[in-house]
Amino acid sequence: MENAKVSVVIPAKNEAPTIRDIIKEAKKHAFEVLVIDGNSQDATREIAEEEGAKVFPDSGTGKGKAVRVGIEKAQGDIIVLIDADGSHDARDIPKLVAPIGLKDGVDMVIGSRGKGGSDELQGDIDKCIRLLGSIIINLLINLRWRQKLTDVQNGFRAIKASVAKSLNLKENITTIEQEMVMKSLKKGCKIGEISSHEYERKHGTSTIVLKKVWFRYIYSLVKNLF
Repeated sequence: MENAKVSVVIPAKNEAPTIRDIIKEAKKHAFEVLVIDGNSQDATREIAEEEGAKVFPDSGTGKGKAVRVGIEKAQGDIIVLIDADGSHDARDIPKLVAPIGLKDGVDMVIGSRGKGGSDELQGDIDKCIRLLGSIIINLLINLRWRQKLTDVQNGFRAIKASVAKSLNLKENITTIEQEMVMKSLKKGCKIGEISSHEYERKHGTSTIVLKKVWFRYIYSLVKNLF
């Protein structure tokens, strides 16, 4: 999309150690940066405001809710979603955006850990189970829509704003990523991928507790697969 305006949306909760650098890099590639703050108890909101980001609160119910708020508030032609914990490389934003809207272009581009690798999906048993679950979900979505996607669950992605706003997304947690892919494919949208590495989060621990959310991934998959 020539001369397209890019909105970068950053869901964040208690990410004061990393949010500043992510906003600074994101601003190089966007006309607006939105931080969706999930009731942070640290200086996340204050730092984001200092760096010139637009800050919007959400209910704190999960990443999915923050993504939905960000999509609603974004004013650009393309929306880029990126995590606030430093696991995604904001320098990859131009690579995400570039394929969108070309003559034979796509409607969404995902930064694939399947192509770029991940430091988060290896190590302990929970991470191995997450990786296995991701592989199975990818396989089922690919079979259903005859795709060759390698990572439907990574949150680092770019999508046409018009598409994102039309999807009627419902998920409140990280299941929103697979929901977004399936609803886009149902609409006949084209989805592409770039190679992007997922780094280990730079501070704290992930809020994803596998034993508490695995059934929600299955429910989301079954609900949207057909």
